[in-house]
Amino acid sequence: MGKKINPLGFRLGANQGHRSLWFAQPKSYSRGLQEDEKIRDSIKNSVQKNMRVSSGLEGIGIAYIEIQKKIDLIQVIIYIGFPNLLMESPTRGIDELQTNVQKGFRSVNRRLNIAITRVAKPYGQPNILAEYIALQLKNRVSFRKAMKKAIELTEQADTKGIQVQIAGRIDGKEIARVEWIREGRVPLQTIRAKIDHCSYPVRTIYGVLGIKIWIFVDEQ
Repeated sequence: MGKKINPLGFRLGANQGHRSLWFAQPKSYSRGLQEDEKIRDSIKNSVQKNMRVSSGLEGIGIAYIEIQKKIDLIQVIIYIGFPNLLMESPTRGIDELQTNVQKGFRSVNRRLNIAITRVAKPYGQPNILAEYIALQLKNRVSFRKAMKKAIELTEQADTKGIQVQIAGRIDGKEIARVEWIREGRVPLQTIRAKIDHCSYPVRTIYGVLGIKIWIFVDEQ
């Protein structure tokens, strides 16, 4: 059960909430879902283009994006680990980001509003850790060293456990395989255990590798 379904969807209503909050008729549900995907993709692309080059922290950015849709407003909240490294001027950066997203998203009756919130413990977010591991793999760092360094970073966030898994042609081997490492407890079959999870693809010269991270945050 812990490997066959998404840990976030398994815990919806218990200790995890939806990251897209809106209502729609059954006929227009798929259109709203595609809108959310376009908004998230355009935000990530715009942030990567405007990201300031910094040694050791390149690629670390968005933890997750929340979208709230109302009748005449689409409220987008971006949770970022290191906002100072991403945008030199927060006000100007948000205006440029809003303009870029508005170009790709056409809506006559609704306006778009973007807000940025800083995450208190960025290394406790699986997406930020996955981006860090992906950057290390692109720089030809050993996958074991990258996974162990990511686990060391999570110790700053006071997490109770973490599991990191990499699958694909690791180190350019001819046969794809799965490598994983775990530190602490990661009770995937317990609903009351709050688990943060992400699945992140990374392109290397040998092909695409898949990174999965499970973080045991707290237990109710």
